[in-house]
Amino acid sequence: MKKKIVTDRAPKAIGPYSQGIRTSGGFIFASGQIPLDPATGELVAGGIAEQTERVLENLKAVLEADECSLEDVIKTTVYLKNIEDFAAMNTVYAKYFTSCPPARVCVEVARLPKDALIEIDCVASEGQNFSY
Repeated sequence: MKKKIVTDRAPKAIGPYSQGIRTSGGFIFASGQIPLDPATGELVAGGIAEQTERVLENLKAVLEADECSLEDVIKTTVYLKNIEDFAAMNTVYAKYFTSCPPARVCVEVARLPKDALIEIDCVASEGQNFSY
């Protein structure tokens, strides 16, 4: 069983997909977010730092719509238009994932929707914050 996650605090889906899905097992799959301002539907101004921040705020909004947070994220995939942006992206990313960063994959891609510089998706599991 699955439940669709919808929020107006993140950009509306620009295709036939959901912003996120919660499974009956408690996993949350957030669709890839690009740096669209949810109020305008337009790409945010600026470079990779500004775009990374907007993407992470969008993911945060999707998770919060289902009573989760970035602390619940266990895996992300980062898609960069230019791998040369890795260090700048990483600086912003590190501000959002501080105590126990999730597992991550980062790849360079030829092109992203709306010519964005970055896209990130994630998998979260509510209440699975373990302390070892």
